[in-house]
Amino acid sequence: MILQTNNISCRRGECLLFENLSFQLHSGELLLIEGRNGCGKTTLLRTLAMLRQPDAGQITWDGEPIEKLAELYRQHLTWMGHHNALKADLTALENLRVATRLHNLQCRDDDLWAALEEIGLYGYEDLPTRVLSQGQKRRAALAFLLLTKAKLWVLDEPFSALDVKAVDYLQRIIRKHIDNQGMVILTTHQEVELMSDQIKRLQLDA
Repeated sequence: MILQTNNISCRRGECLLFENLSFQLHSGELLLIEGRNGCGKTTLLRTLAMLRQPDAGQITWDGEPIEKLAELYRQHLTWMGHHNALKADLTALENLRVATRLHNLQCRDDDLWAALEEIGLYGYEDLPTRVLSQGQKRRAALAFLLLTKAKLWVLDEPFSALDVKAVDYLQRIIRKHIDNQGMVILTTHQEVELMSDQIKRLQLDA
Protein backbone atom coordinates (compact mmCIF):
# COMPACT_ATOMS: atom_id res chain seq x y z
CA MET A 1 0.00 0.00 0.00
CA ILE A 2 1.09 3.56 -0.70
CA LEU A 3 0.02 6.83 0.89
CA GLN A 4 0.92 9.76 -1.33
CA THR A 5 0.52 13.50 -1.11
CA ASN A 6 0.57 15.46 -4.34
CA ASN A 7 1.45 19.16 -4.03
CA ILE A 8 -0.76 19.74 -1.01
CA SER A 9 -0.96 23.14 0.70
CA CYS A 10 -2.55 24.07 4.03
CA ARG A 11 -3.42 27.36 5.65
CA ARG A 12 -4.34 28.43 9.16
CA GLY A 13 -6.56 31.44 8.65
CA GLU A 14 -4.67 33.76 6.35
CA CYS A 15 -1.32 32.14 7.18
CA LEU A 16 0.16 29.69 4.65
CA LEU A 17 1.71 26.86 6.66
CA PHE A 18 3.17 24.88 3.77
CA GLU A 19 2.61 24.45 0.05
CA ASN A 20 3.38 22.05 -2.81
CA LEU A 21 4.17 19.27 -0.33
CA SER A 22 4.65 15.85 -1.92
CA PHE A 23 5.83 12.57 -0.41
CA GLN A 24 5.18 8.83 -0.51
CA LEU A 25 4.94 6.33 2.32
CA HIS A 26 4.99 2.58 1.66
CA SER A 27 4.19 -0.43 3.79
CA GLY A 28 6.93 -1.09 6.33
CA GLU A 29 7.98 2.58 6.56
CA LEU A 30 7.87 5.28 9.23
CA LEU A 31 7.74 8.99 8.46
CA LEU A 32 8.92 11.45 11.12
CA ILE A 33 7.55 14.96 10.62
CA GLU A 34 9.98 17.55 11.95
CA GLY A 35 9.88 21.34 12.27
CA ARG A 36 9.55 24.26 14.65
CA ASN A 37 6.39 24.93 16.65
CA GLY A 38 3.65 26.43 14.53
CA CYS A 39 4.99 25.24 11.17
CA GLY A 40 1.96 23.02 10.53
CA LYS A 41 2.95 19.56 11.76
CA THR A 42 -0.34 18.89 13.54
CA THR A 43 -2.27 20.45 10.65
CA LEU A 44 -0.57 18.04 8.26
CA LEU A 45 -1.37 15.04 10.47
CA ARG A 46 -5.00 16.10 10.83
CA THR A 47 -5.20 16.49 7.06
CA LEU A 48 -3.83 12.97 6.54
CA ALA A 49 -6.37 11.72 9.09
CA MET A 50 -9.23 13.35 7.12
CA LEU A 51 -10.06 15.73 9.96
CA ARG A 52 -9.61 18.64 7.56
CA GLN A 53 -9.03 19.04 3.84
CA PRO A 54 -5.92 20.45 2.19
CA ASP A 55 -6.37 23.90 0.70
CA ALA A 56 -4.76 22.64 -2.49
CA GLY A 57 -3.43 19.38 -3.87
CA GLN A 58 -4.52 15.80 -3.29
CA ILE A 59 -3.86 12.86 -0.97
CA THR A 60 -4.18 9.33 -2.37
CA TRP A 61 -4.25 5.82 -0.91
CA ASP A 62 -3.09 3.21 -3.40
CA GLY A 63 -3.74 5.72 -6.14
CA GLU A 64 -7.29 6.66 -5.11
CA PRO A 65 -8.16 10.06 -3.59
CA ILE A 66 -8.87 9.58 0.11
CA GLU A 67 -12.01 11.73 -0.06
CA LYS A 68 -13.39 9.34 -2.66
CA LEU A 69 -12.49 6.28 -0.56
CA ALA A 70 -13.89 7.96 2.59
CA GLU A 71 -14.86 5.24 5.08
CA LEU A 72 -12.74 2.61 3.33
CA TYR A 73 -9.66 4.77 3.94
CA ARG A 74 -10.68 5.38 7.56
CA GLN A 75 -10.81 1.62 8.11
CA HIS A 76 -7.07 1.53 7.38
CA LEU A 77 -6.36 4.50 9.67
CA THR A 78 -5.69 4.96 13.37
CA TRP A 79 -5.42 8.60 14.47
CA MET A 80 -4.08 9.63 17.85
CA GLY A 81 -3.91 13.32 18.58
CA HIS A 82 -1.79 15.23 21.08
CA HIS A 83 -4.73 15.11 23.51
CA ASN A 84 -5.74 11.72 24.87
CA ALA A 85 -9.45 11.92 23.96
CA LEU A 86 -10.46 10.11 27.14
CA LYS A 87 -13.75 10.63 28.95
CA ALA A 88 -12.69 11.69 32.44
CA ASP A 89 -15.50 9.93 34.33
CA LEU A 90 -14.94 6.61 32.55
CA THR A 91 -12.31 4.11 33.64
CA ALA A 92 -9.41 3.15 31.43
CA LEU A 93 -11.23 -0.09 30.65
CA GLU A 94 -14.45 1.71 29.73
CA ASN A 95 -12.62 4.22 27.55
CA LEU A 96 -10.87 1.41 25.71
CA ARG A 97 -14.16 -0.43 25.27
CA VAL A 98 -15.72 2.69 23.73
CA ALA A 99 -12.75 3.18 21.39
CA THR A 100 -12.83 -0.39 20.09
CA ARG A 101 -16.58 -0.26 19.51
CA LEU A 102 -16.32 3.03 17.63
CA HIS A 103 -13.78 1.33 15.34
CA ASN A 104 -15.93 -1.81 14.97
CA LEU A 105 -13.28 -4.02 16.58
CA GLN A 106 -14.53 -7.30 17.99
CA CYS A 107 -12.71 -7.38 21.33
CA ARG A 108 -13.60 -9.28 24.47
CA ASP A 109 -13.12 -7.66 27.84
CA ASP A 110 -10.27 -10.11 28.40
CA ASP A 111 -8.52 -8.55 25.41
CA LEU A 112 -9.01 -5.08 26.88
CA TRP A 113 -7.72 -6.12 30.31
CA ALA A 114 -4.66 -7.72 28.67
CA ALA A 115 -3.90 -4.59 26.61
CA LEU A 116 -4.13 -2.33 29.67
CA GLU A 117 -1.92 -4.66 31.68
CA GLU A 118 0.64 -4.84 28.88
CA ILE A 119 0.73 -1.04 28.54
CA GLY A 120 1.48 -0.73 32.27
CA LEU A 121 -1.89 0.06 33.84
CA TYR A 122 -2.30 -3.06 35.94
CA GLY A 123 -4.18 -2.07 39.09
CA TYR A 124 -5.47 1.18 37.57
CA GLU A 125 -7.95 -0.23 35.05
CA ASP A 126 -11.04 0.46 37.18
CA LEU A 127 -10.16 4.01 38.23
CA PRO A 128 -11.79 7.02 36.54
CA THR A 129 -9.20 8.44 34.18
CA ARG A 130 -9.56 11.90 35.80
CA VAL A 131 -7.61 10.61 38.82
CA LEU A 132 -4.76 9.16 36.75
CA SER A 133 -1.46 10.94 36.21
CA GLN A 134 -0.73 12.45 32.79
CA GLY A 135 1.56 9.53 31.98
CA GLN A 136 -1.11 7.01 32.98
CA LYS A 137 -3.71 8.80 30.86
CA ARG A 138 -1.35 8.64 27.91
CA ARG A 139 -0.87 4.92 28.47
CA ALA A 140 -4.65 4.45 28.61
CA ALA A 141 -4.97 6.11 25.21
CA LEU A 142 -2.02 4.22 23.72
CA ALA A 143 -3.49 0.85 24.76
CA PHE A 144 -5.66 1.10 21.65
CA LEU A 145 -2.57 0.57 19.50
CA LEU A 146 -2.32 -2.97 20.88
CA LEU A 147 -5.80 -3.78 19.53
CA THR A 148 -6.23 -1.85 16.30
CA LYS A 149 -5.97 -3.66 12.97
CA ALA A 150 -5.38 -0.45 11.03
CA LYS A 151 -2.50 -0.36 8.55
CA LEU A 152 -1.69 3.35 8.91
CA TRP A 153 -1.00 4.99 12.28
CA VAL A 154 -0.97 8.80 12.41
CA LEU A 155 0.37 9.85 15.81
CA ASP A 156 0.78 13.40 17.10
CA GLU A 157 3.35 13.55 19.93
CA PRO A 158 2.71 9.94 21.07
CA PHE A 159 5.64 10.01 23.54
CA SER A 160 4.30 13.04 25.42
CA ALA A 161 4.10 12.60 29.24
CA LEU A 162 5.63 9.11 29.14
CA ASP A 163 8.49 8.05 31.38
CA VAL A 164 11.65 6.44 30.01
CA LYS A 165 10.32 2.90 30.41
CA ALA A 166 7.06 3.72 28.64
CA VAL A 167 8.89 5.53 25.82
CA ASP A 168 10.99 2.43 25.24
CA TYR A 169 7.91 0.22 25.26
CA LEU A 170 6.03 2.43 22.79
CA GLN A 171 9.03 2.35 20.46
CA ARG A 172 8.86 -1.43 20.53
CA ILE A 173 5.14 -1.30 19.66
CA ILE A 174 5.89 0.98 16.70
CA ARG A 175 8.80 -1.19 15.53
CA LYS A 176 6.60 -4.29 15.64
CA HIS A 177 3.93 -2.54 13.57
CA ILE A 178 6.52 -1.50 10.98
CA ASP A 179 8.04 -5.00 10.93
CA ASN A 180 4.53 -6.33 10.20
CA GLN A 181 4.40 -4.03 7.14
CA GLY A 182 2.40 -1.34 8.86
CA MET A 183 2.90 2.38 8.25
CA VAL A 184 3.48 5.12 10.83
CA ILE A 185 3.53 8.91 10.54
CA LEU A 186 4.38 10.79 13.73
CA THR A 187 5.72 13.94 15.32
CA THR A 188 7.76 14.13 18.50
CA HIS A 189 9.73 16.73 20.42
CA GLN A 190 11.53 14.03 22.38
CA GLU A 191 14.77 12.32 21.46
CA VAL A 192 13.85 8.75 20.62
CA GLU A 193 15.79 6.09 18.75
CA LEU A 194 12.97 4.69 16.62
CA MET A 195 14.44 2.66 13.76
CA SER A 196 17.18 3.93 11.48
CA ASP A 197 16.68 1.74 8.42
CA GLN A 198 12.93 2.16 7.78
CA ILE A 199 12.60 5.80 8.85
CA LYS A 200 11.96 8.73 6.56
CA ARG A 201 12.18 12.35 7.68
CA LEU A 202 10.22 15.34 6.47
CA GLN A 203 11.40 18.79 7.55
CA LEU A 204 8.26 20.85 7.26
CA ASP A 205 9.76 24.31 7.72
CA ALA A 206 12.78 23.76 5.47
